[in-house]
Amino acid sequence: MVTPEGGGPVGVLVLAGSSGRIATERSRLLARHGATALSIRWFGGPGQPAGICEIPLETFSTAIDLLLQTGVRRIGIVGTSKGAEAALLVAGIDPRVDAVIAMSPTSVTWANVGPGIDGHTHPYRSSWTWRGEPLPFVPYDDAWAPAEPPESPVSYRALYERSRERFARSAQAAAIPIERTSAELLLVAGGDDRMWPSLPFAEELAARRSAAGRPARLVSVPDAGHGPRLPGESPALPSTTYAYGGSPTSDTALGTAAWPHILEAFQLSP
Repeated sequence: MVTPEGGGPVGVLVLAGSSGRIATERSRLLARHGATALSIRWFGGPGQPAGICEIPLETFSTAIDLLLQTGVRRIGIVGTSKGAEAALLVAGIDPRVDAVIAMSPTSVTWANVGPGIDGHTHPYRSSWTWRGEPLPFVPYDDAWAPAEPPESPVSYRALYERSRERFARSAQAAAIPIERTSAELLLVAGGDDRMWPSLPFAEELAARRSAAGRPARLVSVPDAGHGPRLPGESPALPSTTYAYGGSPTSDTALGTAAWPHILEAFQLSP
């Protein structure tokens, strides 16, 4: 947990994506602007599944408990990719969440990424549970194969698009119920995201919120990829395994465009 000098009324839960990292740099950035920021390891740690498989959403509610124990009065969550998936789901079940920043989000719950507590990756299971019950999820189309040569970084965008199309009924049941939360919602997505189609996902989330009378703000840059970088954050390390899209310049541009709206949503100082 990173606390600002002199404390403050805002607590932010910071969730990384499928890297499993603790987002120390982002937490420190938010603390410099007045937030008590907490980032947690929510898989891959002692007693946790090695992958993102049937992770209890109570994990994040417990983290909110810890933030509230510091005396903060406003709760925000900022999550990227699978962390954004978790943030959106938690906002729908925990009324204490006042604001959510979903960076490179999805609009549906997906199957597991990696092994569960039993060490198995198949059969597919939900990424998340709530009160012991797995959430409805979209499985992956195992007939899909990457178009890239074996030695190249792989784009998984087509896998997610194809899986959602093939399992349309599952996707309907697995829609993240963002309409349920009264939390302020900011969606941040790049048009060149090659990990999954985060901009269409974000547009769907925004449309469903608007239809429910609770509009969301959407910030996008056409040539940005899967990893927006906020002002002051280091550039993402290049990957030889995954194709994330975008570029250091465009990803920074997306983070810079989103930053004033993040400060506004969390009610932090500029």
